Amino acid sequence: MNLAVTVLEIVAPVFLLAAIGFVWVKLGVEYRIRFVTQLSMTLGVPCLIFTALMQTEIDPAALTSLSLAAIAAYGGVTVAVMVLIRLMRLEGRTYTAPIIFGNTGNLGLPLALFAFGEVGLGYAVVVFAVMAILSFTFGIWLVAGGGSPFKVLKEPMVAATLLGALFLWQDWQTPRFLTNTLELIGQIAIPLMLITLGVAVARLTPGGMVRAVLLSLAKLAICVAVAWGVGMQFALDDVAFAVLVLQVATPVAVTSYLLAEKYGADADAVAGLVVASTLMAVLALPVLLAVLI
Repeated sequence: MNLAVTVLEIVAPVFLLAAIGFVWVKLGVEYRIRFVTQLSMTLGVPCLIFTALMQTEIDPAALTSLSLAAIAAYGGVTVAVMVLIRLMRLEGRTYTAPIIFGNTGNLGLPLALFAFGEVGLGYAVVVFAVMAILSFTFGIWLVAGGGSPFKVLKEPMVAATLLGALFLWQDWQTPRFLTNTLELIGQIAIPLMLITLGVAVARLTPGGMVRAVLLSLAKLAICVAVAWGVGMQFALDDVAFAVLVLQVATPVAVTSYLLAEKYGADADAVAGLVVASTLMAVLALPVLLAVLI
């Protein structure tokens, strides 16, 4: 009973905030998703990443192990997903990237924070940063069939990650007034991302839901199995292991839909994946957390 209450306390704020965004749109109230997303991704999230890395008390060696484990996990997931796409004879440009890269920002960061505290958030930021770099390079290449890997250096999230890693490595700290300011800005990121997730899901027009449900189940199974195996292989500590599995297993991100629309892939099919995998996560993530805690 206590475990069930604990898991509910962890996941309820995440889905309640998303529900606020969903209901907000259904009531017909204006929500400028492009502005809010830009605000979050160019200001809120970079500040969150930088301050989390700068102030983390996690051993740098443990962070390095987790970074390598995250790279290995996404590599393993990529291979498995490519085999799945080929066996099902699906269009790789539409399905590959969304199934590989999950919603590690909107869902993964708050879940890790609520489940494992500041230490969990520090680990989650590392996995999120690895995913973001891979998604904005390899992921865009998959969807668009092109794109320069150097474009990633222009992303504020990547710059914040590299700068935060430098401060962590050198044990530097910004002046207290600046740290307080950056922390305050970073605090807007998680609630805004969760509300925006609900708004985006409410506005999607999904198609091919049977296929979307089957692929969402396959994604969850592949991601959990690969991340679990990699975490054991790297002998991660309990919290790092749990965060790795949780982050890799997150559902399809709304940004996958936006990228599909931008680069001419089947956006409706990706929308179906977003909706199916996110709804599935309402049941799957609490169960996964119960196993990991």
